[in-house]
Amino acid sequence: MDLNEEGRPTMGAAVLRGLGLLLAAVLTMWPTVAFASPATVVPVGRAVGIKLFSDGVVVVGTSDIATDGGNVNPAKACGLREGDIITHINSTEVDTIEEVSSLLQELEGKTMSIRAIRDEKQVQLTAQAVLCSADGAYKLGAWIRDSMAGIGTVTFYCPETGAFGALGHGINDVDTALLMPLESGSILPATVAGVEKGAAGTPGQLKGVFDTKTTLGLLSANTAGGVFGTMTNGKWAQGVPVEVAQRNEVKAGSATILTNISGERVDEYQVEIVKVFPESESDCRDYLIKVTDQRLLDATGGIVQGMSGSPILQNGKIVGAVTHVMVDDPASGYGIYVGRMLRHSGAA
Repeated sequence: MDLNEEGRPTMGAAVLRGLGLLLAAVLTMWPTVAFASPATVVPVGRAVGIKLFSDGVVVVGTSDIATDGGNVNPAKACGLREGDIITHINSTEVDTIEEVSSLLQELEGKTMSIRAIRDEKQVQLTAQAVLCSADGAYKLGAWIRDSMAGIGTVTFYCPETGAFGALGHGINDVDTALLMPLESGSILPATVAGVEKGAAGTPGQLKGVFDTKTTLGLLSANTAGGVFGTMTNGKWAQGVPVEVAQRNEVKAGSATILTNISGERVDEYQVEIVKVFPESESDCRDYLIKVTDQRLLDATGGIVQGMSGSPILQNGKIVGAVTHVMVDDPASGYGIYVGRMLRHSGAA
């Protein structure tokens, strides 16, 4: 989102494979429902590296290919569109850029069938790759993405089940704004090495270092309400469980957030829940929040990218997570109700 009056997702950016990108969110949610369990969760607030590999490859654009006969664009000609998710070429399933490229070389320009998902429906297209005169490789003329990575914050951990939730918004493709289909993914230990302070018109971000040799947990879902999975190292998320607030318990007023803006240390900071919005099935902005703690304002300017998922506490209970920062006012942002996250996680 580029509109100044809108919030910007607060997950930090990184590059894993494919194109460089910022992780963005679409502000749509599943319906909120009442939940019976878990009655308590451990609020975490620690930064992690998040890796996601897509189920299929996402088309993020098309471009002409230079051939001996002139410039052509097979992807556009066959009907591929930005946002399509290619899942099969002929009968072969594809999940990576390398798999697509290899198949194109094997087919050597022969007619092929492309199966893709568009607007949650399957489409079948017919295409022919062409020989690029610049490098001698067969190409389709489609820019594709197969993975994303960045820094975010773990919101909660359920010791009884090992389930965790993070971010409070989905991981979306920055070019198409569509939710990335999850094939596999994991969370990794991260150390916050620095902060790019936010200012009006320029959201800041946490700068972190991943430990790529260690896996803390495996992802099972990428949803509009966050990313979820199971911890493989429960000791990393140990803490004191707190009660999960019912939605009607959350009021405008003083609250705190737990967040990790330096090294691996989690600190608690004062915020204000300025407004609790009515329940909506199509908008995850449940709270308008404002940072009031001068320590956090001095260090970060308020809410920065990478803080997505920082748990919000009020009256000793977990009520939600930070999700977005206001572009024109980095001290302000939005939060999601924890009940939405628990529903998406399957723990509710």
